[in-house]
Amino acid sequence: MSTLIPVEEALARILASAAEPVAAETVTVAEAFGRTLAENVAALRTQPPFPASAMDGYAVRAEDVATVPATLRLIGMSAAGHGFAGTIGPGETVRILTGAPVPAGADTILIQENADVSDNVVTAVETVAAERHIRVPGLDFRSGDPLLRAGESLDARRLALAAAGGHATLSVRRRPRVAILATGDELVAPGEPARWDQIVASNGLAVASLAREAGAEPIDLGIAGDSLASLEAALGRARDAKADLLVTLGGASVGDHDLVQAALHREGLELGFWRVALRPGKPLMHGRLGPMMVIGLPGNPVSAVVCGLLFVVPAIRALLGDPKAGADRSEPAILGADMPANDVRQDYMRARVEAKAGGFPTVYAERRQDSSMLSVLGQSEALLVRPPGAPAAKRGDPCRIIRLDRTLL
Repeated sequence: MSTLIPVEEALARILASAAEPVAAETVTVAEAFGRTLAENVAALRTQPPFPASAMDGYAVRAEDVATVPATLRLIGMSAAGHGFAGTIGPGETVRILTGAPVPAGADTILIQENADVSDNVVTAVETVAAERHIRVPGLDFRSGDPLLRAGESLDARRLALAAAGGHATLSVRRRPRVAILATGDELVAPGEPARWDQIVASNGLAVASLAREAGAEPIDLGIAGDSLASLEAALGRARDAKADLLVTLGGASVGDHDLVQAALHREGLELGFWRVALRPGKPLMHGRLGPMMVIGLPGNPVSAVVCGLLFVVPAIRALLGDPKAGADRSEPAILGADMPANDVRQDYMRARVEAKAGGFPTVYAERRQDSSMLSVLGQSEALLVRPPGAPAAKRGDPCRIIRLDRTLL
């Protein structure tokens, strides 16, 4: 029987097997949402490129409003995209709107609440110091400043920053191709009629969703029956698809109908490891089939999802060149109930979370932890992490959780 390896070692081996990220490609910023940067991004322009007003009001010279009330002659307007091209002289002012260029000659902004206006005369009723309410050029960033780093995922805020920095296109990693193969005569696809001794294949949908969220392109290889011929045909489809990662679901153990390892070995699998010291998900397998990484997930639905979070998502992020691919995604919490001592396997217990104002959340492990129960997983908000050999713990003791609604960094 193979030795159980620790979770940390299993993850390290998986990440090491993704030594090189997938190739880069160029896309427009409009197409880049959810993609991963292949190169660092620096600003191509300065933002703002001119002194800009931070408030609605009047562009003035501070010396003209040093004593109030002070009357000024209104000579024009500066609006965003329609700046005032002239120069403000002594005793003059220009109506200015937020974001508009500050005209030459002005050195401060009199906010509109502190001004009375009649015809073309503005009366300042409050003094204002020089340089008030003005955004200086480069306040946000200057041309050449670093904006984003390779390996970062492009969400709304990062895309906005790249676009503001002058980038119409970005170099991103192509989406890794993740082939997903469900195995077992007992499985039928969702919506298909099932015999009395069959169940619906749900694991593939879950893993495909995780893969897509991590930035990959999932490829559904369907369901392979419990025969070497069926499995080998499916492995051929994975090769034809030029998959970067093959994820098998079920059949990775050594029972009479667990043929996945045998089929992979016949195709030339270089086995990295099999069996990890975690619960749920002990029969986890990893290796390589030529250029294709292979991760064999357990067939139990909860085990598949938990191992997908712990190992498949980081593997995809490593293929995308994310330097944080293996980062610890757990966070501190407080136990809501006593916990017994743990054995040699690291536990990932399905749990609910209660927010606590001004402190760490309180976590309660679900009473039922069977790895076949998707109903429990679906209602859970986090995984409560119990390290190997953890002693008995009391209510109120610190612990670590992984949020199920925050799967990515």
